[in-house]
Amino acid sequence: MRKSHPVRRAVLAGAATVSGIVLLLSLKPASDPGSAQAAGQAPPAAAGQAPQGGVNGAVTGDAAQTQYGAVQVRLTMSNGKITQAEAVQAPKGGRSDQITASSVPRLNQAVVAAQGAEIDAVSGATYTSVGYKKSLQSALDKAKASAGAQQGSGDAQTLTGDVAQTQYGPVQVRVTVAGGKITKAEAVQAPKGGRSDQITASSVPRLNQAAVAAGNADVDAVSGATYTSAGYKKSLQSALDKAPAGGGSSQAAGSGGGQAAPQTLTGTAAQTQYGPVQVRVTVTGGKITKAEAVQAPKGGRSDQITSSSVPRLNQAAVAAGNAQIDAVSGATYTSAGYKQSLQSALDQAGG
Repeated sequence: MRKSHPVRRAVLAGAATVSGIVLLLSLKPASDPGSAQAAGQAPPAAAGQAPQGGVNGAVTGDAAQTQYGAVQVRLTMSNGKITQAEAVQAPKGGRSDQITASSVPRLNQAVVAAQGAEIDAVSGATYTSVGYKKSLQSALDKAKASAGAQQGSGDAQTLTGDVAQTQYGPVQVRVTVAGGKITKAEAVQAPKGGRSDQITASSVPRLNQAAVAAGNADVDAVSGATYTSAGYKKSLQSALDKAPAGGGSSQAAGSGGGQAAPQTLTGTAAQTQYGPVQVRVTVTGGKITKAEAVQAPKGGRSDQITSSSVPRLNQAAVAAGNAQIDAVSGATYTSAGYKQSLQSALDQAGG
């Protein structure tokens, strides 16, 4: 047998090595974590991210109740990006003042950095952080619904009403509007515990059906469930008020036909030292044509202050066209609550 020449063996080994390298380079991994970005494809959006749809203006989340008080978040958005986050309500009084002053600015900064609700709780402010994130998520939900409405009027919108407080517990309604009609209504909060469980189980499904059938908040109260029915109708109306102008039918939005149909917007209830203040405005052609307080402090001296100050605040809102109005002398708390609720109503119109 002839022995292989050493030089020949070296040449053959080198050729085999080169062939192997060429084969390895020609095979791409089945899964390349960076391939989507390298090809110019955006990674899938995570839950809780800011909606990308050219959303502009301010949007205010629902107030989240915590053990130490309400937390409510307002976002300012530009072309779908969060440019500012602020807490328009936060726990106050006693040690809460210190915790709020320390934690809220950090939460605000975290939202802008994360561009969504995926933020860490602040150490030592667990309740405030949880309430903040809950209200933040509801603001993002509203912005997402608004973005969807802008993309196509035929798309379904989900609108969540403000929480209506009743003698037996809160009631909050969420509706789905598609093609200008209410296609679904549900109570995301309702009185519970004791006899309330039975009343809720009996009345809420009937109220849901009535809302879909009527297409608006003009539904009859369920016998034996007066408080639940009243709270349901109030929250339902606030949900319909949030439908963007032109994004729903006159039936769902509660307006008649016409080129510049009036839009009714109900602000979030602002808690004051003497009771809640909640403002409803009518906007036509981009102008406030009517302002009214659907809630205001009452009882004792509050009755006199309310009857004197609220009409003047209503007039000032129409005259100014925004929430930059002067407080009424002798009604500091009512004025502050009025302006806060008025601003949240205007936020829903993106103005």
